[in-house]
Amino acid sequence: MKKTALRLVGGVLLVGGVFILSIFSYQKISRELYLKKLLKENIVFDIPSLNLKVPILEGTDNNTLSVAAGHFEGRGSLGQGNYCIAGHNSTIYAEIFNDLDQIQIGAEMFLFDVDKIQYTYVVTEYKIVDPHEITVLDDYGDDRLTVISCTDDGEYRQVVIGKLRK
Repeated sequence: MKKTALRLVGGVLLVGGVFILSIFSYQKISRELYLKKLLKENIVFDIPSLNLKVPILEGTDNNTLSVAAGHFEGRGSLGQGNYCIAGHNSTIYAEIFNDLDQIQIGAEMFLFDVDKIQYTYVVTEYKIVDPHEITVLDDYGDDRLTVISCTDDGEYRQVVIGKLRK
């Protein structure tokens, strides 16, 4: 009787474990397929030195930033002006820019439009700013890419600036 009960409990736990693992697997596969779809249909941001490739969607609301980097509406366009994007640096939300603090001056960053035309930017500056410091979004009269994310502790913003290579 005792062995039967233990076998029954073991079987239930085994089935439950397999069920839970299958749910997590399904979610991971679904996220990967969705990411591939977004990469195919949207502007793509790529930093090869950080092994980073993410889609860019329009806007910086929470829904956008939970799946991709977001373009600040009205802030530059591809290859013109100050094209500003943001993304999370977090293990809770999308882990898009978790390694941004590893960027090096001189590193190349690429934007690919939906037709896969490449825009190359070279990192000229990395800095930490106060969250209320919005002058990084201003137009400076040149063609640049500004990438913004939180610092690891979320207290400040890290900003990477790259100038367009023509």
